Amino acid sequence: MGSLKQQSFLKGQNIGRRNEEVFIHKIFSDVAANNPNHIAITYEDEFGKDRSLTYRQLEARTNQLSRVLLKHRGELEASDALVGVSMQPTDQLPTILLAILKAGLAYLPLDPGFPAPRVKHILAEAEPLLVVVEDGADMTIYEGATAITYEQLLEESIRESTSPLQLDEDSELALVLYTSGSTGVPKGVRLLHSAMMNRLRWQWRELPYSASEKTCVFKTALTFVDSIPEIWGPLLQGRNIVVVPKHITKDPERFIELLEKKKIERLVLVPSLLRTLLMYLDMQEDKQLLAKLKLWVCSGETLVVSLAEKFLARFPSGDHTLANFYGSTEVMGDVTYYLVNHPKQLQGLDKVPIGRPLDNTIVYLVDKEMRLVPQGEVGELVCAGRNLAAGYIRGRDPHRFLDNPHTIDPEYSRIYRTGDYARIIKGIVIYEGRTDAQIKVRGHRVDLSEVERAVGASPAVDKAVVLCYKPGELSQALISFVTAKNNTQISGLQIESFLQTVLPPYMIPQVIVIDTIPLLVNGKTDRQTLLKQYESLNYEEEFAVSCNYQNVPLHHLPAARALFPTVASVVGRSVRGMVSIDSNFYELGGNSLNSIYTVTRLRDQGYQIGITDFISAKNMREILGRMKVESDSDSDESADGEQYIFEELDASHKDDVMTMITDSFYSKADLEQWLMPDVTREDYTDLMDKLWEPLVEKRLSFVVKSTDGEALSVALNFDARDEPEIHITSKLTIVFDFLEYLEGPIRDGQLPKGKGQILHCFMMGTSSNLNAAENVILMRQMEEHVLRVARQKGFAGIFTTNTSPLTQQLGTDIYNYKVLLDYQVNKYVAPDGTRPFGKAPDAQRAVCSWKTV
Repeated sequence: MGSLKQQSFLKGQNIGRRNEEVFIHKIFSDVAANNPNHIAITYEDEFGKDRSLTYRQLEARTNQLSRVLLKHRGELEASDALVGVSMQPTDQLPTILLAILKAGLAYLPLDPGFPAPRVKHILAEAEPLLVVVEDGADMTIYEGATAITYEQLLEESIRESTSPLQLDEDSELALVLYTSGSTGVPKGVRLLHSAMMNRLRWQWRELPYSASEKTCVFKTALTFVDSIPEIWGPLLQGRNIVVVPKHITKDPERFIELLEKKKIERLVLVPSLLRTLLMYLDMQEDKQLLAKLKLWVCSGETLVVSLAEKFLARFPSGDHTLANFYGSTEVMGDVTYYLVNHPKQLQGLDKVPIGRPLDNTIVYLVDKEMRLVPQGEVGELVCAGRNLAAGYIRGRDPHRFLDNPHTIDPEYSRIYRTGDYARIIKGIVIYEGRTDAQIKVRGHRVDLSEVERAVGASPAVDKAVVLCYKPGELSQALISFVTAKNNTQISGLQIESFLQTVLPPYMIPQVIVIDTIPLLVNGKTDRQTLLKQYESLNYEEEFAVSCNYQNVPLHHLPAARALFPTVASVVGRSVRGMVSIDSNFYELGGNSLNSIYTVTRLRDQGYQIGITDFISAKNMREILGRMKVESDSDSDESADGEQYIFEELDASHKDDVMTMITDSFYSKADLEQWLMPDVTREDYTDLMDKLWEPLVEKRLSFVVKSTDGEALSVALNFDARDEPEIHITSKLTIVFDFLEYLEGPIRDGQLPKGKGQILHCFMMGTSSNLNAAENVILMRQMEEHVLRVARQKGFAGIFTTNTSPLTQQLGTDIYNYKVLLDYQVNKYVAPDGTRPFGKAPDAQRAVCSWKTV
């Protein structure tokens, strides 16, 4: 006789916690009382200084802030008492989150990088009481909501009591996280304090902090569910969290340096970042790097066996654990887990299991009628227990949260349908894919229908199909095939530029314009044919023809013949355009993850380049200049600079400077073009006449000349707190009023006080005789020399406003300026009520930036 197969369900440990505190802020207050002098939050600011708060200071500050927030709550009503938070990661971010919870409110993360339409949808649906933003934020994005800066809240709180609030009733809702929606519209997941605490208490029991683990990192975007254990896991255990800025996380070299410096012992990351870090570690001679980092938690993407094997090969002692977590926002991020620390655990497997359920949770595998399938068979994975969210904002998608037909236990009375397939083998869950069009991109859930809807909304697009090529693999690519309306001439890059205004960066596909969308006999899209068409776009043997070596200097040609094909092969089938000396790695389709792979491949061919040097290079020309063969010395690092002569501004330069400034701004200026014909060449002559003597007197400006004495460019600088008062009557007044409108609040409120602190780089001009490539080189030479001047004169940093896309890219991508304000030019209203730049496109920006010297 045959035996009945066991049904597919697994239950985590049942841990009774009926009388334990579930409110995060109350647990924090108890921890703060027991650890008043321990450091709670650390952040390295833009001046290179650590800002930190002790538990006593954080408790007092959040008590004050919560009282201010409660006053705002009293003035407004909402279905869910939410506070939007749109801030970059600094020490202020966890502080405001804790204050929100203490006020009996819930927080609603809004990434400052989200495009305006996405923000407007979330605000309209969630209806937060107010939105906390950064100083200098574009308030028009939050139109219709009450927006207030953290600094304003802090100023209001100074007079408030530092004792805890005593609320009549605490809100069970802790936060709302928006995810990609299957209907093409983002939806908000409602997470309760009790669900968060069930997840955290399981972590503390199963993966406790070691006695030496004093410091942890918070690096995950607040809009991503993994930020919850990164913030609250350490803070509710008396540990210190180090807030890591995005630009550090994206640079493996600097990120690993921080992990080593802070002696970090656990890290949460997506598998693609794990692959990148392992590649970087393999390049280093020091084999003890990150030896103290004992727990690596992977989530958000499929973890393949080959990557787990690479991890174990790097850390073979058995003291390092690779954890594979599975879940989604609707189940507090994680509902099952599998721990690996020995190769034997992977033998005979083609994928790393997602494991067993967490405490107080159950997973079931069911068929279409919600009946349990036998163990070993594939079924849809559904979850029950304390990790479940309380549904979606406005009750959307009710079919995802249902009554549980498999138990009468009230603890597990509701289930969530994940939309994932899985099977159970020997008590372990194995992931088998999706039931719908959702994929994971860098840990973020992306529904292809949402992307398809956005692509189809592009004005020139007739039909659009969005696909994922090899989901879960290193070569995964998000792609869209489109047809154009009425034979409109449109490129894929133009459509991608449109998508940047409506989708987050991780959701933007590579767009391919084709004549017709292939169909099956039933009239549906032939997706397999499209995937094969994408695959056939570029083959390995064709990479050579996509490399253009024109204009490569002879002495760089050997390196270029290694670099160009390597970039083409790494970027692979998503390569966009021909690889040439002026190509940008990221515009070709590269990213910070596969940049490591590129550097590794170059090293194998005998060429060395630092990952930071590679990531920050503007184009292949700069990469070639930074590449070294192993026998190279560093003696020629400044060779480019030796082609030019830098002279401090004096009377002999006046005619050349007048010409260069007038040519640069009258003919090419980004703002003045909207004032024509009311601005003349003579207006610049008048301006420079009035500025000339102060410029020469202050000795902060300079001219760049060629070795034969030709003036090529000029940089004009002042001490920001020692600028001359001049009177001009031309229409240029509009430009200077606009710049003061942007710069004044930043200069007076965010930058160092006193003279001799801020070098204001306010005008740069180049000779009209330069070609485009020479112009880029000269702009870079001036940027480097401005930095030298600032150092020599003892300034704390450089302040500048860039209206040119070129100088904006140089500042952020190469010189690591911190963007303090990114302003849409056509929004400016002059004192007389007019919009002088109203005809400028939405994409034209003015970017105020600061760089610490």
